Amino acid sequence: MENFDKLSKKVIKWVVGGVLTVFALIFIASSTFYSEPGYIYHVRTVLGTEKVISEIGYNFYPLGRVNSWKRAMTVQATSKSGEEASSNLKPLSIRFLDNVDARTEATVRFSIPTDEVSFLRLAGEYRSPENLLRTALIPAFEETLQANASLMTAEKYYAGGRNEFNSEFQSQMSNGTYSVRREEKVVLIKKSGKGTANAAKGDNQDNFGEDTKTIFVINKLLDEKGLPLRNNQQFRDFGISIVSALITNVSPNKQFINRMQLKQQASADRAIAREQRVQEEEQRLLAIARGEREVAERQASAKVQQIQLTTEAETEKQLTITHAEKLLAKAAISKDTAQIELETAVIDAEKKRTLADAEAYQKEVIMKADNALAQKLEAEIEIQKVWASAFAKRNVPTTVFGGGEGMPSGGDGEVKAFMQLLTVDAAKRLNYDRQITK
Repeated sequence: MENFDKLSKKVIKWVVGGVLTVFALIFIASSTFYSEPGYIYHVRTVLGTEKVISEIGYNFYPLGRVNSWKRAMTVQATSKSGEEASSNLKPLSIRFLDNVDARTEATVRFSIPTDEVSFLRLAGEYRSPENLLRTALIPAFEETLQANASLMTAEKYYAGGRNEFNSEFQSQMSNGTYSVRREEKVVLIKKSGKGTANAAKGDNQDNFGEDTKTIFVINKLLDEKGLPLRNNQQFRDFGISIVSALITNVSPNKQFINRMQLKQQASADRAIAREQRVQEEEQRLLAIARGEREVAERQASAKVQQIQLTTEAETEKQLTITHAEKLLAKAAISKDTAQIELETAVIDAEKKRTLADAEAYQKEVIMKADNALAQKLEAEIEIQKVWASAFAKRNVPTTVFGGGEGMPSGGDGEVKAFMQLLTVDAAKRLNYDRQITK
């Protein structure tokens, strides 16, 4: 019995220890959480204390509560499914300044404050991220988007104002919406239509249609410094800031699309008509230019022909003048040449006469000096050559008959005597004295 009691006490101790261990483990497991990156945690303990945990890792909060908040919350309106965001909305309907409805897709990303004072104030005001989105961020998103649409007409947006529209949305989400006043104005139409029914008036047709139209203008209210007055975004009071604000798509209603298509078609027709008018004007100017070109070509051709004829006449004139000058120059040269030749001939004649006189004088002097012995001797030598040649070529007979005084007739002595007689006769004819004058 005593052993049984001891065993029962041990079992009870083991059971109590196991129960306490289980409770301890459950307590520790329920009081521990893991801090994920990209989140900030609001921890409240059973003692009423609060703290902010933003470090990554395991944290212990005994008998407390913890709320996780994303560091950045995204609100978007889109028609696409499966987009991960803090709040997914359907495309919002907005109304432009010219009362055109449109479905808009946009995305705004909010940054939650991470310092302990601002975050605890935010968590104390909205208690959970869902409340913050539902009561502050989504209403601000929708209101700012609509306020932004009221600043611009749909026609201006689709005529190139998209960048301005997106910039204004970013500015109003970050700094607050503008305080504006909508005014209705009547403006004059600069170009009114003209009728074409009265053919008698030609181009002076009467105007038709209204010459004024009513428009709505949004004027931003300004402060004393000239800066736009703004309505503050309430979430900015809790340290929430805007990371990005984008309008990704704006789809107007079908009536506006049809109207824009008709307007585009009319604009295209006007552009085509304008191009055709320009083309016709160009054709007209081209015809005028062609006529002017033909006239200019004819004038140029006539001018060229005139210049050519004038040039040829001038050239012929110059050639005639040049030829006449050439003839005159040639005559003058011939005259000068003849004069020179005459003078040369005179000089040559004078020279020859002088040389002849000198030679005659020289001969005369020589002849006077030796009684022309050289000439006489030369003449006698020539005579002797003639006789000698004749004597050498004489025909000598083989037998000579006759003779006298011891010399046969026809012999050499007889011939020699005959030659001497001829020589004496020639000397007499030459009439020169063989004696040298002293």
